[in-house]
Amino acid sequence: MKEYWTSLASLLGVLAFCQGILQTVFPPELRFAFLKLFNKIFHWFSSYYYFDITEIDGVNTNELYNAVQLYLSSTVSISGSRLSLTRALNSSAITFGLSNNDCMVDAFNGVTVLWEHVVTQRQSQTFSWRPLPEEKRGFTLRIKKKDKYLILNSYLDFIMDKANEIRRKNQDRLLYTNSRGGSLDSRGHPWESVPFKHPSTFDTLAMDPKVKKEIMDDLKDFANGQAFYQKTGRAWKRGYLLYGPPGTGKSSMIAAMANFLGYDIYDLELTEVHTNSELRKLLMKTSSKSIIVIEDIDCSINLTNRKSKGGGGGASARTYYDSMEMRGGGGGVSVPGEEGGGGNSITLSGLLNFTDGLWSCCGSERIFVFTTNHIEKLDPALLRSGRMDMHIFMSHCSFPALKILLKNYLGYEEGDLDEEIGKEFEGVLEKAGMTPADVSEVLIKNRRDKGNAVRELLEALKARAEKNNVAGGSREKVNGGHDLEEEEEEEQEKRALESPKEEGCDFVEDSCKKGDEKDPKEDNEIIEK
Repeated sequence: MKEYWTSLASLLGVLAFCQGILQTVFPPELRFAFLKLFNKIFHWFSSYYYFDITEIDGVNTNELYNAVQLYLSSTVSISGSRLSLTRALNSSAITFGLSNNDCMVDAFNGVTVLWEHVVTQRQSQTFSWRPLPEEKRGFTLRIKKKDKYLILNSYLDFIMDKANEIRRKNQDRLLYTNSRGGSLDSRGHPWESVPFKHPSTFDTLAMDPKVKKEIMDDLKDFANGQAFYQKTGRAWKRGYLLYGPPGTGKSSMIAAMANFLGYDIYDLELTEVHTNSELRKLLMKTSSKSIIVIEDIDCSINLTNRKSKGGGGGASARTYYDSMEMRGGGGGVSVPGEEGGGGNSITLSGLLNFTDGLWSCCGSERIFVFTTNHIEKLDPALLRSGRMDMHIFMSHCSFPALKILLKNYLGYEEGDLDEEIGKEFEGVLEKAGMTPADVSEVLIKNRRDKGNAVRELLEALKARAEKNNVAGGSREKVNGGHDLEEEEEEEQEKRALESPKEEGCDFVEDSCKKGDEKDPKEDNEIIEK
């Protein structure tokens, strides 16, 4: 045993002596060059390329590393033996990822690649302006040499697009409002935001399925149309006009569009914006992949049809608006009683430039949505293609929409409704002219008893249809069920609640209308006198 330890000690001594000779004969520079040559020869005979994607590139975060991490989290199996769990800021989803020094295989266009998550300890740091993490993280991508030029660039672009899609899907959407008008907060932002939790989707939206499919296809084409818009030289934006009676689901449609695309919503309150320059500032501070909404645009500011005011021709309309700009300092609506008429001075020209001018191109992938109860009151320049590309009429409750409401509130599937009752519904719905909101309220009140809910709804529809039939000969109806007087009263109440400062403007407009409605015989008598 003693001889064994003696021989081992002698061997270690010889090895130490040889190491000293090697360090003396072969300096570190020569050893490094030899090791580099060996690696080069090894890679020359190897059939793979290796690409390292580090977490930190110098002092900046590598966006490609974050994209790869998100992409692999969508493809990794939950049944793996060892996974890492993460939850990003403002995200409602938990993602799975590769653990340290683990590998996984992926395929793209029929080509197999290998990903390895490499985590090593970082060497002790010297002085640095930005302290680095103790661990050095990165991904290593292994691709066969013959496949490098086939998929490398397209594969990385695919990973970036997929990561952006996952990030947008997992991130909580926000609802913005301009409650401060155009003024900025301490961070320089004119918008205030809250989490957007509206549950409306196209599946729960009560309208004709064919129309819904057209809208969804149009939204898909827009979201995936970056190359198309660049090729055609158009700004990557689209406009939708939702019009129809109150209670037909215009706000629910906007929420469904946001949930379908994963976009944020900017609810623009025009009565809080005083000038066109403030309107442009608000537009500049909106983000891409967003929906900019102006609800009840006919009630927000005075943007009525120029033809009704100007007397017909385009020249007269231009003269009217030019004179308004000269008198009101911007062509807006001035409020009596305020110095200099310092009320809302947004012009139609400013709003048109907001939706379709040069300033509308300061971002990409934006959707503009306007809603109104009276499309005939809006100026044709605001409705043309390029500004409002798609006009969507939100009608009263139809039979296909009723079947969706019965499924949502009562759990009725296709075929559960009795055939005779279904025929009665089809015959009475068009005559009743009830909105989806009215039908939903009847179903909510009686949702505990499905049979009673259907009966109550049928009785309510018949009563409304009979009422409309009786009133049809004596009163002028609008949109099949709402009287003109009721809608005018509702609009006046809305204006009084939302913009009480505009009462003076309404008074001036009413007096002008009364002046225009005078009998021409009275004018002739005055001239003769």
